[in-house]
Amino acid sequence: MSEVILTMKGIDKAFPGVYALKGVDLEVRKGEVHALMGENGAGKSTLMKVLTGIYAKDGGMIAFEGSEVEYQNPAQSQEAGISIVHQELNMMQHLTVAQNIFIGREFMNGFIINDNKMNKEAKKLFHKLNIDIEPSQMMGNLTVGKQQMCEIAKAISKEAKVIIFDEPTAALTEKEIEELFKIIRGLRSQGLGIVYISHRMDEIKVITDRVSVMRDGEYVGTVITKETTKEDIINMMVGRVIYEAPKEKSNVAADAPVVLRVENLNAGPMVRNISFELHKGEILGFSGLMGAGRTETARALFGVDQKSSGEVYVNGKKIDIKSPQDAVAHGIGYLSEDRKRFGLVLDKTVAENTVLASLDDYMSGIFIDGVKEKRAAQEYVDKLKTKTPSVEQKVVNLSGGNQQKIVIAKWLVRNCDILIFDEPTRGIDVGAKSEIYQLINELAAEGKSIIMISSELTEILRMSDRIMVMCEGRKTGELSIEEASQESIMHAATARE
Repeated sequence: MSEVILTMKGIDKAFPGVYALKGVDLEVRKGEVHALMGENGAGKSTLMKVLTGIYAKDGGMIAFEGSEVEYQNPAQSQEAGISIVHQELNMMQHLTVAQNIFIGREFMNGFIINDNKMNKEAKKLFHKLNIDIEPSQMMGNLTVGKQQMCEIAKAISKEAKVIIFDEPTAALTEKEIEELFKIIRGLRSQGLGIVYISHRMDEIKVITDRVSVMRDGEYVGTVITKETTKEDIINMMVGRVIYEAPKEKSNVAADAPVVLRVENLNAGPMVRNISFELHKGEILGFSGLMGAGRTETARALFGVDQKSSGEVYVNGKKIDIKSPQDAVAHGIGYLSEDRKRFGLVLDKTVAENTVLASLDDYMSGIFIDGVKEKRAAQEYVDKLKTKTPSVEQKVVNLSGGNQQKIVIAKWLVRNCDILIFDEPTRGIDVGAKSEIYQLINELAAEGKSIIMISSELTEILRMSDRIMVMCEGRKTGELSIEEASQESIMHAATARE
């Protein structure tokens, strides 16, 4: 057993209204690759942010190299020897590789940056890591895989003793993954502690020594990788009590017409040959782990992102969606996962937001008919039981659940028959969740057809009539609600080509 380099014990972290971490433990040894796993929202990122000083912990203890520590910011944790290689790379595309690696720590000749010295030092680092990259190249000219290797070199240049890899292979090719694994094994052999955050089961079995699992902000346990099956890890990840009873059978009639048919939709690397059908009155759940391509599929279907190929049919008629306006014209509404950025104008009123997608119907000459606008907004405030002092209240002052109801009202006013709900209950409390569930079920019963994207397996199982599962931009499973379970969904969500 190698020496423990990092210990996190009983870590607590709360935000207003929610416990993000409850008594979480993590132990990392020198010369090991330690996987940190859990569903989306399990608390993995929050735990790493506490470790590196982005968040202050509310309770518990952190020890690094045998001494208790509490870093106030990421600079302090880096200085101590803890570095993160983020999923979203932080490189400056307009600078050279060497300039990126030594940014803020440049070698100087008087007042002039010594690029030659930085290139030489970068070359030494690359040689140590067996990386073939020219330090004088512009960072923007490298592939994502090569940029990631530069970020690893940057961490090593700061004499890192623990490196955290956050979903490191999400955007890499098979060859780049092989190269990354060689580097990680090299770091392990040099005695570094590696924290490896990933959803990819196959990779976990190949590259890690131990696995710690989190669920709902709590520590579940730690297992030795080679002594554990994929099924054991999945059960640890999803084994929570399901408080919301799952749907037992589909509510959709066997002869319900197909209102939306998508054939071989392609749009960038995260939407690859996606085909599915949506029936009248159906709730079709889209499940998958982070980076599976669910939101990208919705955005391509709605015309936010341009598709490269594929066909879309609404009520049997082939349509061409080049923009959100085209989608709306064909009766498709999209509730974005980020309602504050893409669903609402926060400093406008409930009434103004409610008619946002239907302004042409509320114009009187060149002006908006305020009376008509307020009447429509009040109708949906009453129908959806939205809690607001009046329709003239600014949306920014409403709770998350009531903001979500305003977004739904916007598309109901537009009378869209096909609704895409992307993470409809993200960031809202339990009571509001229940109301949103009831509303979605009522809409389906009225004949609206709904695609519901959710990272919560309990939500998918409670709401869906049928479930489509995605992994790495591909459709990897389609399950009737009768045959679906957390385990069967997770198996499909971790399936690879």
